Amino acid sequence: MSTTRTTTAMTTITFTEDELNTYVAHPPARRRPAGPGLRGLPGDGTLMTMDAPRTGAPATVAGTRRETESVLLDGMTGEISTTYFFHDRLDLMDAPPLAPSLEKLLRCATAVDELAALRGQFACYAGRLGPKAVAGASRRLLAVFEAGAEGPGDAFALFWKLAAVIRPLALVAGPVTTSGLALDLPVRLLDEEFGSAGVVRFEDIDLPDALAHAPTRRFLRGTGLPEETVPFSLETELPLRTLAEHLADLRTDDSVGGGAGNRLPAHADRLIRLGSLAEDTSLVVDGATGAVLSWSEPDHTPRPLNADISTLAFTLWLLRHEQALDAVRELTDAYGRLADTMSRTLAAVDPAGPVAPADMVAPVACDATPADPADA
Repeated sequence: MSTTRTTTAMTTITFTEDELNTYVAHPPARRRPAGPGLRGLPGDGTLMTMDAPRTGAPATVAGTRRETESVLLDGMTGEISTTYFFHDRLDLMDAPPLAPSLEKLLRCATAVDELAALRGQFACYAGRLGPKAVAGASRRLLAVFEAGAEGPGDAFALFWKLAAVIRPLALVAGPVTTSGLALDLPVRLLDEEFGSAGVVRFEDIDLPDALAHAPTRRFLRGTGLPEETVPFSLETELPLRTLAEHLADLRTDDSVGGGAGNRLPAHADRLIRLGSLAEDTSLVVDGATGAVLSWSEPDHTPRPLNADISTLAFTLWLLRHEQALDAVRELTDAYGRLADTMSRTLAAVDPAGPVAPADMVAPVACDATPADPADA
């Protein structure tokens, strides 16, 4: 029967020869999932998750019911593709190519895992932050994809292009940390992305006394936030106020009504309203802790949004940067994959995100692959 083995580095799923006989005829594909030790399939990874089948043997498309995108192995050719299952409309299902072989798919997926954990061939990027580090890691990742997953087709190219272009963006900022916040951002990162006129920096007089979190005050004075970017609009008409003060002003408007005060969240007098995310949704920062939250009137409790002001700024930068990349790379042709890649990239820089697995592989020197001289 199939076995699942967990080590400090990874979870491995291994099938027996008998379990593969009915489904997989391609010899190289048989050797990988039936082989000993690490020759099995890795279970959990940054790019994909492989589940051990409940019945012991690999599942066929006909016997699979999943809502997430699934990775398929052609038992005759060994080629890898992906699909979403529409069991009521099989005629709508397609299977765009993903990799020419299982071995090459896992090589590429392993490279993404190593980038996320800054181990193996990406260990040399630990502690290196900024646009040069992003460019260097992107080139290295793309080199692995090109060498280990050659294959024609726009769908194939786009899947790996997303990983190579978006995943390394997490290296633009990191938890060094001199700011006292979750991330240290390069000094002019927001200015270069939004333009110096599009970034607002606050004076002390613009910040209420309720904003007692010193790192947040320093960030708003020194780095600032973009004034307008989808989906965020910064409050600039008045000095920043608490949510309680903001709602008190709204209660003077007949369209709000006198009941608005009954819907104040707890600690509204220490929640500083930064601006709006959407109609009737306020983005606020906790003046005592620096946590960033969203709140709308129907909710009694603010919802966590970002660890702090630095991860909020990184999120806004990443969203804007993706829009610029899409203009030249047409990344939104695969919106679902793009959204997933963006979410995982954001999680990589947020302390509340997933923890990278322990590194059991010796690191590779930075000069193991050709690099741009500027990326030093």
